[in-house]
Amino acid sequence: MSNNILKFAMNRNTSVEKINGSNLRSVCRLRDTLTDAEVVIEVKMPDMEICAISGYFRHAYFGEIEDLDQRLQAVIGVRVAAGMLKIIKGLMGEEEKNQQIVYMVEECCHGVILTLTRKVLQKAPDDEPGKVLFYSNMVKKSIRLYDRCAAFAKGTPLVAELESEKAQGGV
Repeated sequence: MSNNILKFAMNRNTSVEKINGSNLRSVCRLRDTLTDAEVVIEVKMPDMEICAISGYFRHAYFGEIEDLDQRLQAVIGVRVAAGMLKIIKGLMGEEEKNQQIVYMVEECCHGVILTLTRKVLQKAPDDEPGKVLFYSNMVKKSIRLYDRCAAFAKGTPLVAELESEKAQGGV
Protein backbone atom coordinates (compact mmCIF):
# COMPACT_ATOMS: atom_id res chain seq x y z
CA MET A 1 0.00 0.00 0.00
CA SER A 2 1.24 3.44 -0.87
CA ASN A 3 1.59 6.21 1.71
CA ASN A 4 1.07 8.90 -0.93
CA ILE A 5 -2.54 10.02 -0.45
CA LEU A 6 -2.36 12.01 -3.69
CA LYS A 7 -2.43 8.68 -5.52
CA PHE A 8 -5.53 7.44 -3.71
CA ALA A 9 -7.75 4.93 -5.51
CA MET A 10 -10.82 3.09 -4.22
CA ASN A 11 -12.88 0.16 -5.40
CA ARG A 12 -15.86 -1.06 -3.38
CA ASN A 13 -18.31 -3.61 -4.69
CA THR A 14 -21.08 -5.76 -3.34
CA SER A 15 -22.39 -8.92 -4.94
CA VAL A 16 -25.23 -11.26 -3.97
CA GLU A 17 -25.82 -14.84 -5.04
CA LYS A 18 -28.30 -17.58 -4.21
CA ILE A 19 -26.78 -20.58 -2.38
CA ASN A 20 -28.11 -23.76 -0.78
CA GLY A 21 -31.26 -23.56 -2.88
CA SER A 22 -32.70 -20.55 -1.07
CA ASN A 23 -30.20 -18.75 1.16
CA LEU A 24 -28.36 -15.68 -0.11
CA ARG A 25 -24.65 -14.88 0.17
CA SER A 26 -23.68 -11.22 0.05
CA VAL A 27 -20.06 -10.14 -0.29
CA CYS A 28 -18.75 -6.59 0.13
CA ARG A 29 -15.15 -5.96 -0.89
CA LEU A 30 -13.13 -2.80 -0.34
CA ARG A 31 -9.75 -2.19 -1.89
CA ASP A 32 -8.13 1.21 -1.69
CA THR A 33 -4.72 2.74 -1.21
CA LEU A 34 -4.91 2.16 2.55
CA THR A 35 -7.36 -0.69 3.02
CA ASP A 36 -7.96 -4.29 1.98
CA ALA A 37 -11.20 -5.65 3.45
CA GLU A 38 -14.00 -8.12 2.81
CA VAL A 39 -17.22 -9.11 4.57
CA VAL A 40 -19.28 -12.17 3.60
CA ILE A 41 -22.74 -12.77 5.07
CA GLU A 42 -25.16 -15.60 4.52
CA VAL A 43 -28.82 -14.73 4.94
CA LYS A 44 -31.37 -17.44 5.76
CA MET A 45 -34.47 -17.09 3.65
CA PRO A 46 -37.36 -16.41 4.03
CA ASP A 47 -36.58 -15.24 7.60
CA MET A 48 -33.96 -12.80 6.27
CA GLU A 49 -31.69 -13.48 9.25
CA ILE A 50 -27.91 -13.40 9.09
CA CYS A 51 -26.96 -17.03 9.72
CA ALA A 52 -23.21 -16.89 8.95
CA ILE A 53 -20.60 -14.17 8.61
CA SER A 54 -16.87 -13.87 8.01
CA GLY A 55 -14.42 -11.26 6.90
CA TYR A 56 -11.05 -9.59 7.16
CA PHE A 57 -9.83 -6.02 7.46
CA ARG A 58 -6.32 -4.69 6.91
CA HIS A 59 -5.53 -0.99 7.05
CA ALA A 60 -2.19 0.77 6.59
CA TYR A 61 -2.56 2.76 9.82
CA PHE A 62 -5.05 0.81 11.94
CA GLY A 63 -3.57 -2.58 11.06
CA GLU A 64 -5.97 -5.45 11.56
CA ILE A 65 -8.96 -5.40 13.87
CA GLU A 66 -7.85 -7.94 16.47
CA ASP A 67 -11.31 -9.00 17.63
CA LEU A 68 -12.93 -8.75 14.20
CA ASP A 69 -14.25 -12.32 14.13
CA GLN A 70 -15.89 -11.86 17.53
CA ARG A 71 -17.47 -8.56 16.41
CA LEU A 72 -18.74 -10.13 13.17
CA GLN A 73 -20.18 -13.18 14.95
CA ALA A 74 -22.19 -10.83 17.19
CA VAL A 75 -24.54 -9.99 14.29
CA ILE A 76 -25.60 -13.58 13.62
CA GLY A 77 -29.37 -13.68 14.05
CA VAL A 78 -29.93 -10.03 13.06
CA ARG A 79 -32.79 -9.64 10.60
CA VAL A 80 -32.11 -7.82 7.35
CA ALA A 81 -34.82 -5.20 7.78
CA ALA A 82 -35.54 -1.67 8.86
CA GLY A 83 -33.59 -0.69 11.99
CA MET A 84 -30.76 -3.14 11.35
CA LEU A 85 -28.01 -0.49 11.26
CA LYS A 86 -28.71 0.61 14.82
CA ILE A 87 -28.63 -3.02 15.94
CA ILE A 88 -25.45 -3.78 13.99
CA LYS A 89 -23.68 -0.71 15.42
CA GLY A 90 -24.79 -1.67 18.92
CA LEU A 91 -23.48 -5.21 18.54
CA MET A 92 -20.23 -4.42 16.72
CA GLY A 93 -19.31 -1.14 18.43
CA GLU A 94 -18.90 2.36 17.06
CA GLU A 95 -15.16 2.91 17.53
CA GLU A 96 -13.47 4.69 14.61
CA LYS A 97 -11.54 1.60 13.52
CA ASN A 98 -14.84 -0.34 13.22
CA GLN A 99 -16.81 2.21 11.19
CA GLN A 100 -15.73 0.85 7.80
CA ILE A 101 -16.42 -2.80 8.71
CA VAL A 102 -19.85 -1.88 10.18
CA TYR A 103 -20.59 -0.04 6.93
CA MET A 104 -19.56 -3.13 4.95
CA VAL A 105 -21.89 -5.40 6.97
CA GLU A 106 -24.68 -2.92 6.33
CA GLU A 107 -23.74 -2.80 2.63
CA CYS A 108 -24.04 -6.60 2.45
CA CYS A 109 -27.51 -6.35 3.97
CA HIS A 110 -28.55 -3.64 1.54
CA GLY A 111 -27.28 -5.80 -1.31
CA VAL A 112 -29.71 -8.49 -0.17
CA ILE A 113 -32.55 -5.95 -0.04
CA LEU A 114 -31.77 -4.67 -3.53
CA THR A 115 -31.61 -8.23 -4.85
CA LEU A 116 -35.05 -8.93 -3.43
CA THR A 117 -36.47 -5.74 -4.97
CA ARG A 118 -35.24 -6.69 -8.45
CA LYS A 119 -38.71 -7.84 -9.53
CA VAL A 120 -40.12 -4.45 -8.55
CA LEU A 121 -37.33 -2.71 -10.48
CA GLN A 122 -38.24 -4.70 -13.59
CA LYS A 123 -41.77 -3.22 -13.51
CA ALA A 124 -40.47 0.21 -14.52
CA PRO A 125 -41.92 1.73 -17.71
CA ASP A 126 -39.85 1.59 -20.90
CA ASP A 127 -39.75 5.36 -21.55
CA GLU A 128 -36.95 7.36 -19.90
CA PRO A 129 -39.12 9.99 -18.10
CA GLY A 130 -41.38 7.19 -16.85
CA LYS A 131 -38.39 5.26 -15.49
CA VAL A 132 -37.05 8.29 -13.64
CA LEU A 133 -40.46 8.93 -12.06
CA PHE A 134 -40.93 5.23 -11.19
CA TYR A 135 -37.52 4.88 -9.51
CA SER A 136 -37.79 8.27 -7.81
CA ASN A 137 -41.12 7.28 -6.26
CA MET A 138 -39.72 3.90 -5.28
CA VAL A 139 -36.88 5.53 -3.32
CA LYS A 140 -39.31 7.94 -1.66
CA LYS A 141 -41.48 5.01 -0.54
CA SER A 142 -38.48 3.01 0.70
CA ILE A 143 -36.00 5.60 1.93
CA ARG A 144 -33.45 2.93 2.94
CA LEU A 145 -32.65 2.61 -0.78
CA TYR A 146 -31.36 6.20 -0.83
CA ASP A 147 -27.57 6.33 -1.34
CA ARG A 148 -27.31 2.52 -1.26
CA CYS A 149 -26.19 2.03 -4.85
CA ALA A 150 -24.82 4.18 -7.65
CA ALA A 151 -28.26 4.69 -9.23
CA PHE A 152 -29.76 6.01 -5.98
CA ALA A 153 -26.65 7.93 -4.86
CA LYS A 154 -26.76 11.53 -3.69
CA GLY A 155 -26.98 13.95 -6.59
CA THR A 156 -28.23 11.47 -9.20
CA PRO A 157 -31.34 12.18 -11.30
CA LEU A 158 -33.27 9.35 -9.62
CA VAL A 159 -33.09 11.04 -6.22
CA ALA A 160 -33.17 14.70 -7.34
CA GLU A 161 -36.85 15.13 -6.48
CA LEU A 162 -36.36 13.52 -3.06
CA GLU A 163 -33.38 15.77 -2.31
CA SER A 164 -35.35 18.82 -3.42
CA GLU A 165 -38.22 17.89 -1.09
CA LYS A 166 -35.77 17.30 1.79
CA ALA A 167 -34.16 20.71 1.19
CA GLN A 168 -37.60 22.34 1.37
CA GLY A 169 -38.37 20.62 4.67
CA GLY A 170 -40.45 17.74 3.33
CA VAL A 171 -39.90 13.98 3.47
